[in-house]
Amino acid sequence: MKFEITILGCGSATPTLRRHATAQYVNARERYFLIDCAEGTQLQLRRYKAHVQRLHAIFISHLHGDHYLGLMGLLSTMHLLGRKKALKLCGPPGLIEILDVHWKMGKTTIGFPIDFHPLEKGKSELLYEDSQVFVRSFPLKHRIDCWGFRVEEQPLKRKVIKEAVDAHQVPVAWMKRIVDGEDYINPTGHTIPNNKLTRPPRPPKAYAFCSDTAYDERIIDHVKNVNLLYHEATFADAMQYRAKETFHSTAREAARIAKSAEVDQLVIGHYSARYRTTDLLVNEARQEFPATTGAEDGMTFTL
Repeated sequence: MKFEITILGCGSATPTLRRHATAQYVNARERYFLIDCAEGTQLQLRRYKAHVQRLHAIFISHLHGDHYLGLMGLLSTMHLLGRKKALKLCGPPGLIEILDVHWKMGKTTIGFPIDFHPLEKGKSELLYEDSQVFVRSFPLKHRIDCWGFRVEEQPLKRKVIKEAVDAHQVPVAWMKRIVDGEDYINPTGHTIPNNKLTRPPRPPKAYAFCSDTAYDERIIDHVKNVNLLYHEATFADAMQYRAKETFHSTAREAARIAKSAEVDQLVIGHYSARYRTTDLLVNEARQEFPATTGAEDGMTFTL
């Protein structure tokens, strides 16, 4: 099953003709998630052929407009297209008030249930879980309350060694038990250790999204060892003072987080509109963490 992240927008506060503001579409083992929803997101979802009506959940990091102003339009479109299935929505507590006012002023009724979960200030929480994946939030350091998200596969089952189970004549009825880690006891009462019948599975894949945040080493524990980390990199080194003033990060600071967290790959984004290309930002990040890629709208990363 797929685990893919598509960048729908990688710009910061001011959208440009080159870059939309923040939004990402995640397909985690056929569980479809939207992370942030800036203006224009629904057009980007169409452009990159996302399964909009099959979204399981939407996660909004904070209430700056370049991260949520496309949400009202997207929900209205989902309603107009006939969605009936409930949608999980996680975001800052004030988000539901904004939506309620929008619908009240427009005398609009959304024709599907919205299961709203308000994020808790300063806390890490389990937001979504099923048999395949789970999603957790974690706090970031910004001018207003802000959260990142970690999307991760559930631990996988052990892999059967066909030759071994055939040799020991393991009945089909035992297969679920041995992939769950049990030893096999044959009809004579002899125990066959599980590690003789199965192999360990690969480690679960994981993706972490760090929205707007100042450099903050407390993030490291929450993104430790992920396969792919997206971390904002609004400014280059020369604008370090501006990053500090606005509670954003430089590309080099994003790379330091990636290095300390021992992630496999870093993707930087949320660029200031002053940077026409990503070359400077990517080069500065790679001096700290070589496995860095600069996000561009439409890029898809496969774990």
